[in-house]
Amino acid sequence: MARYTGSVCRLCRREGAKLFLKGDRCYTEKCAVARRAYPPGEHGQGRKRTSEYGLQLREKQKLRRIYGVQEAQFARYFDMAERRRGITGENLLAILETRLDNVVYRLGLGASRAEARQLVRHGHIYVNGKRVSIPSYELRAGDEISVRPGSKNLVHFKNLAEAGAVTVPAWLLVNEDRLGGRVLSVPTRDQIDLDIQEHLIVELYSK
Repeated sequence: MARYTGSVCRLCRREGAKLFLKGDRCYTEKCAVARRAYPPGEHGQGRKRTSEYGLQLREKQKLRRIYGVQEAQFARYFDMAERRRGITGENLLAILETRLDNVVYRLGLGASRAEARQLVRHGHIYVNGKRVSIPSYELRAGDEISVRPGSKNLVHFKNLAEAGAVTVPAWLLVNEDRLGGRVLSVPTRDQIDLDIQEHLIVELYSK
């Protein structure tokens, strides 16, 4: 399946929730969901009854779009989550959260996951002192994330360093210079601030 290249605001409206795909804009009154809280299209404002399958599908699509992963990749993540010990839905969220591009976003190095993904692909991010350019790279507890020394002089990173403190999830630790951090542990469900009913996704894939 090809990567979606249309307006990401339409995706938020389709899911009926803010997916925070456009960085700072999502926190302003310009947010499309705040202005038009109904699905896009000619019949977007019409009332529809949603089936059980429809609810499960929408929840899966919402989660997939939040992290920007393709359908086949998402299915592989579910298989991984199912094989691991613990609760499948929580395992799935933990796998998605520990993707390198998501951690770069959580550390405040990118305004959105899409921007964080670009930073990784362009070789600006190091993991344990080595350059990693794969956004889906899965991090583990103890891994150190940093900005490539040669990239620290870029305007983007200079602005971050001057911006001051940033709030990060409890399972991450940000460096004092704001240009990196460390994974303290694999996140638990209560440390993942997403309005997602992961049990619906498990039910969908269990059919």
